[in-house]
Order: sequence, then structure tokens, then C-alpha cells
Amino acid sequence: MATSPVVTRIAPSPTGDPHIGTAYQALFNAVFARQHSGKFVVRLEDTDRSRYNAASEGRILDMLDWLGGVWDGLKPDASPRKEDKFGPYIQSKRAELHRTYAEQLLESGAAYRAFDTPEELDERRKAAEARKDSFLGYDRRDRSLSREESERRAESGEAFVIRLAAPTEGQTVVRDRLRGDVVFNNAELDDKVLLKRDGFPTYHLAAMVDDHLMGVTHVIRAEEWLTSTPVHKLILQGLGWNEPEWIHTPWLLSKGGKKYSKRRGDPSVEDFRKMGILPEALLNYLGMMGWSMPSGEDGAAQEVFSPAEMVEHFTWERVSLGGSTFDLDKLRWLNGKYIREVLSLDDVTQRLHAFGTEQGYTEGIANNAYFHAVAAMMLPRFETLAEFWEKTPYFFTEDYSINDKAAKLIADGRELLPKLQATLTALPDFAHDTTDAALRGLAETEGLKAGKVMQPLRAAVAGTSESPGLFEMLEALGKERVLRRLARVMEGQ
Repeated sequence: MATSPVVTRIAPSPTGDPHIGTAYQALFNAVFARQHSGKFVVRLEDTDRSRYNAASEGRILDMLDWLGGVWDGLKPDASPRKEDKFGPYIQSKRAELHRTYAEQLLESGAAYRAFDTPEELDERRKAAEARKDSFLGYDRRDRSLSREESERRAESGEAFVIRLAAPTEGQTVVRDRLRGDVVFNNAELDDKVLLKRDGFPTYHLAAMVDDHLMGVTHVIRAEEWLTSTPVHKLILQGLGWNEPEWIHTPWLLSKGGKKYSKRRGDPSVEDFRKMGILPEALLNYLGMMGWSMPSGEDGAAQEVFSPAEMVEHFTWERVSLGGSTFDLDKLRWLNGKYIREVLSLDDVTQRLHAFGTEQGYTEGIANNAYFHAVAAMMLPRFETLAEFWEKTPYFFTEDYSINDKAAKLIADGRELLPKLQATLTALPDFAHDTTDAALRGLAETEGLKAGKVMQPLRAAVAGTSESPGLFEMLEALGKERVLRRLARVMEGQ
């Protein structure tokens, strides 16, 4: 078992938009490292050149910067943007090093060269499938080559891969922190490729070499890697190295019970950012995935907590092995709680303004007293930053649309519109109490319920039947703007 100082890592592959699973693993790795005053490392695993996406490298690191902006503990101690003596932290830049250790495994007999062409491998795999063989891995035919023949063919320029010589009898036991001893029958292990024909390592070799050389003590990663762990253990044994402590976190699931996957359309971290999900809320929600805070005095687990609180209370014993379902509605609810109950109004206003500017909603609206007042009015009515802007165009532009429900309210109240105009024009100011008294007085004069007067006015000046309190809205918009909008609607009748 590894001893302190604790070193953890995440090793995402730059193949597209940052996966929510990368943020999930980053949180648990960072929390565990900070709890033990350890080191948290980010390494990019880019040796799969067929799927490599250069832009993805920056997006992964930007994602961590975004999340780390609200918790310093998530900022890596070493990464491609913060190199140290154990780097470089981009795997492809370490390829020569990986080849050295592949040769070491070859020399010790823990690995061997295989000269099969991709076409031959594909043909044999299809034949095995047709026969319904129980084992569909490599058939190991080149494992029987003598050292001399293997050397001769390699020296002649024949292309080859280096494969792990996995044992074919007995068992390999992986001790996992969450699951105890997990037993794998060696007869079912494949002779995995360690070094590809292009000279690049596979993940299996590169990850184990880099973990060892970077001093990683705890490999905390997704459950899907558990079945690869016996291969990783054998690589380490072949190199004469100690194992880290293995900890495989439970699946993240989509609704319906399937693994959370970008390929099936599940949102990426960038999608959540564009929705206006706060980084605090996203980290909080990820912390609830498979783990729970201790119960409070009321017996209920605490739902709103910071990463710092997670560090204080985290134990692996509170991790549940059942897959955790990622519920977007629950995340939105939690985001709304942060907006209404955790952050200050000033902070919410600043974030709304920054988000709107970035997304092109504000059209240059200043972050001023008016904007602050609008944010305060809308606070109970939105759960994400994007939702605020979707619901408030009438506060910031005259080019707002009138939806079907509002259009019907305007049509039904068209006879009241001139009276509304006259009543509002006569007011000395548009303070809340002034408009309240005037509109209720008009309703009483017309023998109508107050709603019958207020609904067509709200629809006319906001284009929707859903808005903050009418009198607060009228006061914020101001007399001139309200009367101009009312006149425009009347002209369109």
C-alpha cells in the first residue's frame, strides 16, 4: 500500500469537449489529495493519434481553470500549464521514455513482438466470432517466436507491436479500496498491445510508466478501468515496480441507467457552462455523485456544501458503489439554490452581466443600478444564468417578441388599452404604490377584477404573461418606456 505524500492524478484524453466524468474524477482526486496535504496532477493522454483533437487540450485545461476559479484546491500542482521536474505532462512528449520501458519489458520476457498485420488480425477476429469462440483476444501465435527470429524480423524492418505476455493460468487479484479483492482469471486476460506499430505507446503502458515516474500513490479513476487493472498490475510487476492504491469510483449514469456519454448526447462541461450552471453548483452536485456528506441534526444528509467542506468530511466509506444517475433537473434546482441562497445579490448580478456579455445577450447594457434592480426582481424566477436572459429581453431591448398567450391577453383587453394609457399618462410618477393605486382604481371604476386590467398591460409591455410583479416591473422600466410600448401595441391593433 502506498504511503504519503499522497499524489493523485487525472489523465483525460484530448478527443473532444471536456467530459463531465473528467470534472467528476478531478474533484475526487483533488479532494483526496488536499485532505492529505498531497499533490494533484493533470496529465493529458494523447497517444491515441487517430482520435486526437488539438483544440481539446486547451478546452480540458480551461475547464479546470473555470472550476478552479471557485476552489483553489482544484488547481493542479502540476500540469501542461505548470510543468515541474516530473514532466512533461503531455504524454506524446514522453514517447521515447515509454519506448525505453517497452524494450525493458521485452528484454525481461514480460512482453514480446507480434508481427501480425491489421488485416490478418481482423480476419482472425472475424473467424473467431463466426466460431463463437469464448475468447476473442489475440491468439498469441507470435508469442512462440524464438528471441532470435523475433530479433531478425525486427532488424529486417518488418513492422511489429510489442504485446504484454499475460499469464494464461491462475488468477490475478486486484485489491481495490472500494471493492476489496477483485479476482480475474488469467485465462481470460488478453495480451494487450503496449507499443503500437507507429512507435507510440498505448494507454496501458504509458499510464503505468508515467504514474510510477510521477510518484502517483493513488490511482482514482472511473469504474470502467477496473477490468484493465490486472493488465496494469502485470505491467508494473514486469518493470519491478510497486502498485499504487487502486480506487475505482462508481459509474456516472444518464437517466435510463446507461453510462453517461457525450456520444449519446449527454451534456459536456462546456454545455453546462453555456446553460449558466455555476461552477460552485456543478462541483457540489458532482460531490453528491456516489458520495454523501454526514447527516445533520435532522438526520438528513447535507445537500449544499463546498469542496472545502467535502475535504473536511470525505471518507471512502461513504462512497456508494451503485451507479449515480446524473439528473439535470436536480442540478438546475441546486444551481437555483446557489443563486438565491448562497451567493450575494451583488455576486449574482456580476455573474449575470458577465454571462450575458459573453453570450451576446446584453448588447452593451452597463452593470448599473437598473441592472441590479432587474436581477433582484427576477431572483425567484430563474435557476440558471441563461434562463435569466431568456426571460428578460423586454428589460433590455425594444426588440422583444410578444408570445401567443400575451397576444391573446392584449386582444381580449383591447378596449381597456386607451384607458390604461390615459390613466398611466396622468400619473406624477411610476413608483410602486402610485401605479398600484391607479390601476386598482381603474379596475374598480370599470367593475372588473384587478387581473383583467393588469394582464393586458403586462402582456403589452413585456410580451409575456410571466414576469416579476407588475408594479415593480413598471417602476423599473419607467413611464416613458411603458407608454411608448403601450402606444406601439395600440397602433398594431
